[in-house]
Amino acid sequence: MPPLTVHLEPDADTCYRAVASRDARFDGRFFTGVRTTGIYCRPVCPAVTPLRRNVVFFACAAAAEQAGFRPCRRCRPEAAPGSPAWQGTAATVSRAVRCIAEGALDRGPGGGGDSATGSSVADLAARLGVGPRQLTRLCERHLGTTPVRLAQTRRVHFARLLIEQSDLSMAQVALASGFGSLRRFNALMKATYGCAPGDLRRRRPQARGSRSLAPPTCAIPAATPPLVTLTCRLVWRPPYDWDQLARFLRGRAITGVEHATVDSYTRTLALPDGRAGFLAVAPGRGHWLDLHLELPDLDGAITLVARARRMFDCAADPAAINEHLARDPVLAPLVARRPGLRLPSAFDPFELAVRAIIGQQVSVAAATTVTGRVVTRCGTPLESPRGPLTHLFPAPAVLAAADLDGLGLTTRRVATLRTFAAAVAGDSLRLDAPRGPDELAARLQALPGLGPWTAAYIALRALGEPDALPVGDLGLARALPGVDLTTRGAAWSPWRGYAALHLWAGLEDGGTPADDRKD
Repeated sequence: MPPLTVHLEPDADTCYRAVASRDARFDGRFFTGVRTTGIYCRPVCPAVTPLRRNVVFFACAAAAEQAGFRPCRRCRPEAAPGSPAWQGTAATVSRAVRCIAEGALDRGPGGGGDSATGSSVADLAARLGVGPRQLTRLCERHLGTTPVRLAQTRRVHFARLLIEQSDLSMAQVALASGFGSLRRFNALMKATYGCAPGDLRRRRPQARGSRSLAPPTCAIPAATPPLVTLTCRLVWRPPYDWDQLARFLRGRAITGVEHATVDSYTRTLALPDGRAGFLAVAPGRGHWLDLHLELPDLDGAITLVARARRMFDCAADPAAINEHLARDPVLAPLVARRPGLRLPSAFDPFELAVRAIIGQQVSVAAATTVTGRVVTRCGTPLESPRGPLTHLFPAPAVLAAADLDGLGLTTRRVATLRTFAAAVAGDSLRLDAPRGPDELAARLQALPGLGPWTAAYIALRALGEPDALPVGDLGLARALPGVDLTTRGAAWSPWRGYAALHLWAGLEDGGTPADDRKD
């Protein structure tokens, strides 16, 4: 089968120059297929650079595999940071890939079935506002592959990481990676890597005397009864400003649900079946974060890892973002001060949206305090508290019917919270943005008590939308007095959200708290 041609940005000659220079800034932006070996690699692969006439470039790993290329065992393409071809702010394909990356076609939490059947692809297409055939055509045109193949490639690559970074059994690896059948798992792994999963484990560094990945220092004390643990790495492109991200999370951590320190973040996980899990993240010793999950079982853990990756913005391309935002004379010194600034989104969109509603027209500290009171009254207490982690965040149905009087909320805010929670519980409001942030904002603002600031802040932090800008925010108004943010912000697109974070961080540096308030 001849290699598939896909449209790339930058062009093929630029890609080849990046390969020849092994420039790490291009890592994850494209993949190189070598015709003479049948293998595809990352731009930073240490192998001898092939001749220009022997290579072809692909926008994503799935397209390379569909064209018949096998992943390189030296540079391990599955470990590359997220490809920008898989990102975006409005394109249908970008939205589709984001949904797939977060488990739209997987089993387990948020998943749609191991086999990625036509019906689940149809469901995804309906969320995107297109037909399933049109979605498949769009993916083939822009990425050179199909939605089903994207989901399969994601599962196979995640399984490879677990095989090399953990001591989980193959059955556990298959379950965690979203496979419902061990036979299907074995078949796809062999088709992709040319050998059985067991052979991959025997060839891993541990088999030659090294040790597998150890749990991060932020790992939570052991549970009773014991839970199944999964530890892996969340790879990112340098630079990465962990200190600023940790400071942001510390100031907004919900008492009982989250706990953040200078070098770790831990939280409880309310799983779909009502059971509890735990997550811990800490900076690694290289260009990655160490993620530690403790779950009742590993079914669909791949989706939880994807949510953690989004929460800590591991797929961002700082070089591209900084180059664009630095064109603004006000942002330029802020970007230079924090070149590794990341967008801290939320692990649970509903949880963040509740906090945003509570935070309307009050300070960060007040919103954090009141949200903690809501958790204490309405959340589910853990049978065995884990230090500062004592509760699961209340489910939408519970919050919709809860007594919220006496917690420091106004009557209007209580009404807004109940209406919002009821809409989410009844599935009339989905906290996702497959058709873009504007469509989500319109759905949110259709509810009483939710204005433009709240909708933009939810898009920014609940969903990690890089182009969401909370116009009307008092902190941004103080940072740019007298400036029309709508007009000025147009030049920051598609990374207006990062511009807002830089401005908030600049206020903090100047000793003025950046309040997320004003609806």
